[in-house]
Amino acid sequence: MVAVVKYNAGNIRSLVNALDRLGVESILTDDPEELRSAKKVIFPGVGEASSAMRYLEERGLDEVLKSLTQPFLGICLGMQLMCEYSTENDTKCLGIFDETVRRFPKDEIVPHMGWNNFISHSGVLFEGISVRDSMYFVHSYFVEVGPDSIATTDYILPFSSGLRKENYYGVQFHPEKSADVGQRLLRNFLALK
Repeated sequence: MVAVVKYNAGNIRSLVNALDRLGVESILTDDPEELRSAKKVIFPGVGEASSAMRYLEERGLDEVLKSLTQPFLGICLGMQLMCEYSTENDTKCLGIFDETVRRFPKDEIVPHMGWNNFISHSGVLFEGISVRDSMYFVHSYFVEVGPDSIATTDYILPFSSGLRKENYYGVQFHPEKSADVGQRLLRNFLALK
């Protein structure tokens, strides 16, 4: 069973639909026991950092998510909330990745929206995916390239489009909206032990 974290964020249903297309049974939940017992956990979302963190903290889910040991994938806002801090409304996040989430420069076209490929990527999450393959992005905030980066993309400046630390993975793009290549990434994640 794959648990999809239910919290104060939009666009979660499209991920559940993508998992359905892959023939994967999933549950949309904010129940701590269901999250702990799931084989895999996916933390998706589109939205605003401070209200999302408030929802997690009010339900004790911030501590639950940081304690999980199974493969865990954060998508877009989910990846950003896995970082230490977001400049979006001065938000303390989960701190899984020791990174700060920053807004793209205001004098540029923001959000970064549409298809973009990679400068580089590595690891099992990207197996069978070329750096020339494009994923679908929609975001105004980014994580700088750092020690946990497993993928980088260029928009205005190079940024982390993928992060990993132990069992925790994060991607800035939306695999559920990225056609066949996004489905490949989800299959790679679902195959993790």
